[in-house]
Amino acid sequence: MVFNPTLSRERLQKEFSKLQKLNYNQFRWWRMYDSKNKPLDKRKPLRDRILNGDYDFSHYWYQAAWVEHDLNDLQKECADDAAKFVEKGAVLRARRKRLLEDFEKDEQDKLNELYNEFPKYFRVSKDQVKEEMVKFSGSLIDFYYHMDEKYKIVHISYEQIKKRGRPRKTA
Repeated sequence: MVFNPTLSRERLQKEFSKLQKLNYNQFRWWRMYDSKNKPLDKRKPLRDRILNGDYDFSHYWYQAAWVEHDLNDLQKECADDAAKFVEKGAVLRARRKRLLEDFEKDEQDKLNELYNEFPKYFRVSKDQVKEEMVKFSGSLIDFYYHMDEKYKIVHISYEQIKKRGRPRKTA
């Protein structure tokens, strides 16, 4: 076996049932599925975005695991001819590579966004958020409630954030 995927095809099918199948796109041909829920606007409260699934585990990892299963099947099919396996598996290997790159980028973006969002809602620095995340074990919404209990919410609504331009006239 070329790869040792951690999840079975049945489990991956279950995960894919939560996602939306994509039509072929010549610019993102390696992606097979996308999230059904559109991410909420950045102006929405952090709690709502967490509950919407904006910060859930990236689905690209599941797609890469599926491709690993396909590569294993291809290896069984081409067991006697390595050159045939290399030729037929080139597209699958490229797909897997790009999906893993998308996964790493997506997860890093989500983590950086969380590091930036928590200090906006609680009296806490980014370093404190990182320390709390390392100590805490549980889901993200549980972490949000943990931070809510430990630190006070100080969220400034979007309307109160400094806007560009001239201030409004008052009477």
